[in-house]
Amino acid sequence: MAAGGAGGPGGLAAADVFGCDRAAADGGGAGAVWGDWLGLARELLGRPEYGERWARHWLDVVRYGDTNGYERDGIKPQVWKYRDYVIRSLQADKLFDRFVVEQLAGDELPGANAETMLATGFARLGPWDDEPADPAEDHFDQLDDIVNTTAQGFLGLTLACARCHNHKFEPLTTKDCYGMVAVFHGLKRPRNGRTELDRPVGTWAEIERYEARDKRIGQLREATREGWLKSGRSGVPAGAVAAFLQAPKERDEAAKKLTRDHAKQLEQELAALPVEAEVKRLKEETPELERGYFFEERGVSPPATHILIRGKASSPGPEVGPGAPAVVAQQAPVFGAGERTSGRRLALARWIASRENPLTARVIVNRVWQWHFGEGLVRTANDFGVMGDKPSHPELLDWLAVWFMEQGWSLKKLHELILSSNTYGMAKTGPAEYAGEDPENRLLWRMPYRRLEAEAILDSALAVSGRLNRRMYGEFVYPEVPREALEGSSDPDKIWKNFEEEKASRRAIYYIVKRSLLVPLMEVLDVCDTARSAGKRQTTSVAPQALQLFNGGFMNRQARHLAERLRKEPGAEAPRQIELAYRLALARRPKPEEREAMLAFLQTGSLEELCRVILNLNEFAYTN
Repeated sequence: MAAGGAGGPGGLAAADVFGCDRAAADGGGAGAVWGDWLGLARELLGRPEYGERWARHWLDVVRYGDTNGYERDGIKPQVWKYRDYVIRSLQADKLFDRFVVEQLAGDELPGANAETMLATGFARLGPWDDEPADPAEDHFDQLDDIVNTTAQGFLGLTLACARCHNHKFEPLTTKDCYGMVAVFHGLKRPRNGRTELDRPVGTWAEIERYEARDKRIGQLREATREGWLKSGRSGVPAGAVAAFLQAPKERDEAAKKLTRDHAKQLEQELAALPVEAEVKRLKEETPELERGYFFEERGVSPPATHILIRGKASSPGPEVGPGAPAVVAQQAPVFGAGERTSGRRLALARWIASRENPLTARVIVNRVWQWHFGEGLVRTANDFGVMGDKPSHPELLDWLAVWFMEQGWSLKKLHELILSSNTYGMAKTGPAEYAGEDPENRLLWRMPYRRLEAEAILDSALAVSGRLNRRMYGEFVYPEVPREALEGSSDPDKIWKNFEEEKASRRAIYYIVKRSLLVPLMEVLDVCDTARSAGKRQTTSVAPQALQLFNGGFMNRQARHLAERLRKEPGAEAPRQIELAYRLALARRPKPEEREAMLAFLQTGSLEELCRVILNLNEFAYTN
């Protein structure tokens, strides 16, 4: 690898970054090596694990969580299907413009289906208070969450700052903010009081047949129930019969108790009646649909949207229609009613994911750059405005955005481009004068030295120990959490399911993201706040990290499993065990001095302790 940049740290243009000469290397030597490297990169991009690895980055951006947060922190039913949608989309290299449109308006697309409906779970991922003090204010807080995530995630704009007044620093107005609110105002949260509900997914024709079936079943059962209660043949006491025949809203406490006490008896009586045969026939004729977690919009005329004076729901001001921020919408979206919905989200989504919008491609190529190098060309990935970081290489950022769109918005092609660049091939060190002139590496004269994220560290430990459960997709799992972490809960015996090692040894992307109780090992390794869009995770170096990794249950368990693996695979000879341990954990052989140090260590320490040391080496947790 090169030890410095082209011409030193004086700035890199696109030609400098991507004008790599490896392919033209004399005699095919270096070119062949580079060809092998690019071939390896393409092979890795084609693996199923690519989707799992890179989906986690996007889940940070969209504030993914499996629970609602707040006091009760209820489970979001079926929300993990959105996570699986992201994994599958990235693995299949779904073009990013399509990826954007599906998440914002998958239900409004022509040919909408189960996959595109699950994608719209994007809007419903944020925290939700199931018992707000002010429901009207909370309703706009939810809309604010959707608008803010959309603006930051796709456009790099802090639009929510204009909820109460025109933005203090950016050319964004309250009209811009509420124009975006109007786009999403028709969305409704399916729920029954404080209980969130999932919904059927499929094509609209499938959903309409399914709903007609359920309506017919409900009518049949209600008519049968009423007729049975009035027939005098029920064994339910007369008082309970009268209570059941009352409308639920009209029942007093005594009547409610009677219906609760005798509900099972009535249910058993009704189950024996012929109507259930007809219900069975209807269900066979129109089978159950998959269910998903997303907002619904039914109807072409959403509620009117008003600018809220000082951001208060109790102080409506002038009415505004749907719109995009005027400062970037040189060609504004054209809003028109859809067949079943307002069609507003689809109009906005198509504008966001179009070449007429200057921001979306720049924002995503900057994110991908950041995910490879630790810092983006713009270091505030969610803020491309006046108060955000200025791009270190503006021409390069523009070039990448245009190139990306010309390549059809393919993320895998963008990965290949970056991985084949001179910049990616830089060494981690260089001349001292470069460090003196550019200590923050703004000019890309070296490859940053950075720690892996929590998920990559945990997944790597499982892979090295031989215990990684490679099952993909499906409901979240519960990793082990120390009992002490649960004791602060009001219900410590129910807040977390029992630890089952094989299930919990899946990749960390499948760990439950419980907003009121993050996995302590993940939290200490800087997993992001899931209450809002995270443009970039913080990377800290603090003592609790070393304590958790050296003394915590997870890493000690993997050290024991690795020791078992070393005893089985290379046999009882210590040099061969050390050799394999280094190759598994660090992808290299030990240096002679390392081999000698480890052999000496085994004179007084156990193989399990040696494995724990290896899993705690800096080289294991930091990029090479």
